[in-house]
Amino acid sequence: MAIPQGPNQRWSLDFMSNALEDGRRFHVLNVFDDFNRECLAAVVDTFIGCARVVRELDKIAKLRGYPCMVVSDNGTGLTSNAMLKWQEDRKVSWHQIAPGKPMQNGLVESFNGRMREECLNEHLFRSMRHACRMIATLRAYYNHNRPYSSIAGMTLHEYVNCSKQN
Repeated sequence: MAIPQGPNQRWSLDFMSNALEDGRRFHVLNVFDDFNRECLAAVVDTFIGCARVVRELDKIAKLRGYPCMVVSDNGTGLTSNAMLKWQEDRKVSWHQIAPGKPMQNGLVESFNGRMREECLNEHLFRSMRHACRMIATLRAYYNHNRPYSSIAGMTLHEYVNCSKQN
């Protein structure tokens, strides 16, 4: 895979799971732009099937346009006929990483690690609403406030705006 040279060239997505205080499981779908390392979405729900993934990708694309390529693992929710139709209809290339090789989707995996360390492991979620609020707060901090040494101490928001001007 070529290294993206601009936004929307390659999005990565991956799922995480966690539990509420009462033991009920929930999932998080993270969608990530590999060029500017921006978390485009962190969707939280008890079940996120293929139809929901398609809706969320379309929602992001309404704001940003469609990516050239999406990278994911080969989970059942991402290999369905509906997903194949989505990518075909929108002319989006889909690359599935090799089984057992999460490093092939390293940027979103790195973000997942931060989310796990800084949010999921740090909080007992009382409800879905609480989980949604805390994960949205982490995503906003990650995209708008966190400085990154790899981009001269800028935040992702500053970097994205700087990239648009050049």
